[in-house]
Amino acid sequence: LLVALLALGIEPGDEVVTTPFTFFATAGAVHRAGARPVFVDIRADTFNLDPELVPDALSERTRAILPVHLYGQVADMDPLVALARERGLLVIEDAAQAVGASYRGRRAGSFGQAACLSFYATKNLGAYGEGGMVLVEDEEAAERARLLRNHGMAQQYLHHVVGFNSRMDELQAAVLLVKLRHLDAWNEARRERAAHYAELLAGVPEVTPPVVDPRCEHTFHQYVIRAPRRDELLEHLRSRGVGARVFYPLPLHRQPCFAELGYREGDLPEAERASREVLALPIYPELQAQEQEYVVETVASFYRS
Repeated sequence: LLVALLALGIEPGDEVVTTPFTFFATAGAVHRAGARPVFVDIRADTFNLDPELVPDALSERTRAILPVHLYGQVADMDPLVALARERGLLVIEDAAQAVGASYRGRRAGSFGQAACLSFYATKNLGAYGEGGMVLVEDEEAAERARLLRNHGMAQQYLHHVVGFNSRMDELQAAVLLVKLRHLDAWNEARRERAAHYAELLAGVPEVTPPVVDPRCEHTFHQYVIRAPRRDELLEHLRSRGVGARVFYPLPLHRQPCFAELGYREGDLPEAERASREVLALPIYPELQAQEQEYVVETVASFYRS
């Protein structure tokens, strides 16, 4: 993300509009580039950036919109791309959780001037350790990204810019090249498990299954429900061997390191509500139907007790 921002010319004093409900790296990269993250609330159904709220967050210093395709579902990109084109802004996609996902038949990462994928080991397409990819629209930005990832060297020991050691090592690439052939099948298996969860959860009216935008092909990096008394439910599940998790318990605008931005409790109510209610249930291609049934029965037993 940092390489992408710098490759596209984001500078100190610029503003980048993004979501407060995501992993810290999104806004952290904006800050590290010297820019100011400007947080806009999310949609209650998909947990993604709400395009209707973005125009009011723009200023003369805004340079880019940075949507996140959260949990494996692409954000509502048509209005965001149209707004960016109208205002002369960049679009940089954080597609870290959405490799293989699509919106109106287009894959995540194909909408903006740049996009970023994550190959962290837990992702749908995971390396053996760390890894990631920057996708860019034009060759000039690609060349800047190549320089930045390798200490600014176009040739050995000649540094044109101050860059980083952001190279992905060959072992990770070798693992990914093998696993890439299986990605579509694995994502389809995740969708099948998500559909089975939805059937099972129909009998648990207290919780809300994930909402899938009909224009999207979700890849279910996470299967995230909304649940009342979430923290108690999480403890109940873990005590019975279910590896549920919360992504994310504190939205970015309320993180201590961003206190200087001046956001207060209540400023972004949907993100704040989501942080209190979301709970990720286990999902992966090899998950068995009887295991899903045990997970949902354990959820149901909490609300019966």
